[in-house]
Amino acid sequence: MSDTQAQFSVLRQTADPAVVEAISQLIAKGEDRDLNRINLLDFAARYGLDEEKVISAFLHSARLGLFDLSWNVLCPGCGGVLGAHNTLKSLRHDDYNCALCAQGYEASVDDRVEVSFTVSPRVRRIAAHDPNTLPIWEYNRQMFWSSGMDLSEESITRLIDEVSLEAIELPAGEKAVLSLQLPNQFVIVFEPVTHSAHFLDIQGEPTRERQQFSIVFNKLHAPTGTTVMRPGPLRLSLENQTDHRVLPAVWVANDTLHELLGKRKPILTAKRMLSNQTFRDVFKADNLNVDQRLKITSLTFLFTDLKGSTALYERVGDLAAFDLVRAHFHALLEIIASEKGAVVKTIGDAVMATFIRPEHAIVAGLRMRAAMAELNAARGREDLIVKIGIHEGPCLAVMLNERQDYFGQTVNIASRVQSLSTSQEIHITGPVIDSPAVATILQKEAIRPIQKEAALRGIADKMVVYEIPSH
Repeated sequence: MSDTQAQFSVLRQTADPAVVEAISQLIAKGEDRDLNRINLLDFAARYGLDEEKVISAFLHSARLGLFDLSWNVLCPGCGGVLGAHNTLKSLRHDDYNCALCAQGYEASVDDRVEVSFTVSPRVRRIAAHDPNTLPIWEYNRQMFWSSGMDLSEESITRLIDEVSLEAIELPAGEKAVLSLQLPNQFVIVFEPVTHSAHFLDIQGEPTRERQQFSIVFNKLHAPTGTTVMRPGPLRLSLENQTDHRVLPAVWVANDTLHELLGKRKPILTAKRMLSNQTFRDVFKADNLNVDQRLKITSLTFLFTDLKGSTALYERVGDLAAFDLVRAHFHALLEIIASEKGAVVKTIGDAVMATFIRPEHAIVAGLRMRAAMAELNAARGREDLIVKIGIHEGPCLAVMLNERQDYFGQTVNIASRVQSLSTSQEIHITGPVIDSPAVATILQKEAIRPIQKEAALRGIADKMVVYEIPSH
């Protein structure tokens, strides 16, 4: 049995069979470019598979060595990859600059860091494993742009025909001269390997005199400059001072370019990955460094706690109570995972979980309440009373006690809101109830939230919270 067959044999024990079959077919029959920086949400849609099962299967396959996982910092303007990292630990908080857009960006894990998967060279060798062999436009498509760019064959043809005045492969240490006719439009000389650009602002009366301009490509990341020129002939001198080839192209910043750059597909974000239970279970070591602080602008936290657990142990005895508490944990954890959430930690009889969106958290909370009612009904006693609180807001992703955790006022408020519950009601905050999807869910369940003011321990001002009563 080959190594790859052995890896697939193990994968079939941990991942969904339909997803494993789709992965197997992709590796065997897919085009090279289809196996580089795979967009898992696009993959799931193309094969008609469940996104969560696809994410879980690819994470397990990456752990087995079938794929290499990459965290790519994206430019929100042009969709270019500003930095590709094989581990989250090497992600910098800021200092990512896009020459094409002449902008600097923070690596926000909400939507500016994608998680993609590339087949391992030990499994199948593809052209992207040696990017210097890729043709110019394939390099742009596969290496510069992210998996979220919707670049079809037609798009690339239009980029060449309608946007590009000239493009050239320039070997290390070589020079070249391009003769161009500058249109009365904004022009960009862009080089994707060194990620450098220069803007040519074409304006004024056309000229017949040949204009001269020189660009040197080196390892220095100089800021993007702008030079004013007139419409007419240009002699563009290019020099490659790097130790690898460069691929400069002269683009017209026209409507076609903006249209092509605006075509996007949904991506698997780092935020979603951090709130994925399989990732937390399988890639514990690939989380953050101790001194890393990654900003998340919006994350939903759900806290639970078992009311009166000490009295429960006294009432039914240690053994029966232990089995009951374990059944309660099993139900909660299963619900969290099935609603696209992840357990951050358990503290005593309490659970802290995260969700990408508040509607997932509210559905999880309602299901948890129903599950406790079922467990109680089976015993004929109201032994399990779970207090639930949900809040959404900004936070920091950090490492605490060798575990990826979250820090900030949002976390504190979510924890305090949970403590307001006295029986089976759920308490949520304004940002949660303001979500249109949450309002739709509550309306469908015929639940009327009760608004009230609450003083939360450690929070200076009183907060408006909403009680989600049980029927």
